[in-house]
Amino acid sequence: MAVTKTVSPDRIREAWDAGIRVFGENRVQEFESKFQALHDLDPEWHMIGHLQSNKSARATELFAHIDSVDSVKLAQRLNSAASQLGKKMPILIEINIGGEEAKTGVPPESDESEKLLAAAPQLSSLDFRGLMTVPPYFDNPEQSRPYFRRMRDLFDRLRKRNLPAIRLETLSMGMSHDFEVAIEEGSTCVRIGTAIFGERPQPQ
Repeated sequence: MAVTKTVSPDRIREAWDAGIRVFGENRVQEFESKFQALHDLDPEWHMIGHLQSNKSARATELFAHIDSVDSVKLAQRLNSAASQLGKKMPILIEINIGGEEAKTGVPPESDESEKLLAAAPQLSSLDFRGLMTVPPYFDNPEQSRPYFRRMRDLFDRLRKRNLPAIRLETLSMGMSHDFEVAIEEGSTCVRIGTAIFGERPQPQ
């Protein structure tokens, strides 16, 4: 997946011409302005950033996948919006594998994660496809390996439970600086921004 946060429509179009077909965006408002400029393309757009529940309806209209579901409330909002649009929205549950206060996501094997899993059968307009995480950042990507391994273990344990309405096929983890390690530990989707588009400009 090519992550296009702050990337202009022209450069996204270049990536499309080069053969990339899956793109990730972090903010609904930023993507809205790009969406019109790229309406003639047909990529698979993923919402990968934190999604506020009050923007769930618009996100459901714009995106093909929501990869950052971190609460029952958000899942219920997305389910309602998808139902009204007649869509079956693929989603990933975001796991805060490092327990970092500054990051979103549900703690692994917590009450909130269990509530999400238990709610899945009633959320008929959502397609629970798997898990996503952003581990703690380390300059040495080898230090991320234990977190990726914990995610794969969690993923495998959930698959063995044969939970109703949970179709675990995607494990999204790994970014530009650590994607090789993530793949070695079982990632099925890496999210690459800087390694494709270069360093993002720093905000003034």
